[in-house]
Amino acid sequence: MSSSESRLPAYLGLGSVLAVALCTLWLALAGHLDLYINPRYSVFTIVLAAVAVPASVAGLVVVARGHGHDHDDDHEERPGGATRVTRIVLGGVAALVTIGVTAAMLVLPPTTLSARTAQQRSVDSATLSNATGSEAAVSLLGSGSVDTSQYGVKDWAALIRQTTDTSSLVGKRVRLSGFVVPGADGSFTLTRFVISCCAVDAQPVGLGVVTDGAVPDEDQWVTVTGALAANPDQSADARIVIRAATVKKIAQPEDPYEY
Repeated sequence: MSSSESRLPAYLGLGSVLAVALCTLWLALAGHLDLYINPRYSVFTIVLAAVAVPASVAGLVVVARGHGHDHDDDHEERPGGATRVTRIVLGGVAALVTIGVTAAMLVLPPTTLSARTAQQRSVDSATLSNATGSEAAVSLLGSGSVDTSQYGVKDWAALIRQTTDTSSLVGKRVRLSGFVVPGADGSFTLTRFVISCCAVDAQPVGLGVVTDGAVPDEDQWVTVTGALAANPDQSADARIVIRAATVKKIAQPEDPYEY
């Protein structure tokens, strides 16, 4: 194996670290990092990225200098040519993937997770408890001393899931914002993504909405004002829905996730 080939993994590894670190810092400077990770990890992530940039650059310099002092005969014929070709091809593919991902992060506008993603990850699925926090925190939601006016979609979804007698929730007024995941019967699910660590583990949670008006387009952000009501579809898993008084279209909020 030639010296240049033996150092290819080092170049790719350090180059990938440098690319990811630079992209992370760019997202932070542009104010988009919170679209990918929970804000409580932002400072930690930025510090690591800031350390990774000079460290990876120093590593590349060291590898390059070592290569310059290597006196291996790169032109000597050696067995295993097929293995060498495979290694070069795989290294080239890895380099292209790294460059492509970096270019995409720098050129394409950052976007939030969509209604299609929410459907794929099952809105309000059995894993909801993993997204709504610890059991101790969720158990407080039913307390009469708690002001529900500040509840978000996540809080109401958790309360409905944990309440055995949902009739006690009927009539409670709500004003919630989220994006639209259309249903099949003229209804829709008001949805938010809950992030524990980063967008990879984001869990969609939502509340069904029944409205006499037209259902907004998929992924449209809306503010729904109304009251909780028994689900008219008795065969549905969701026992409680929002009977909407108004459904107002809004722009996507600056921080679209719940935590």
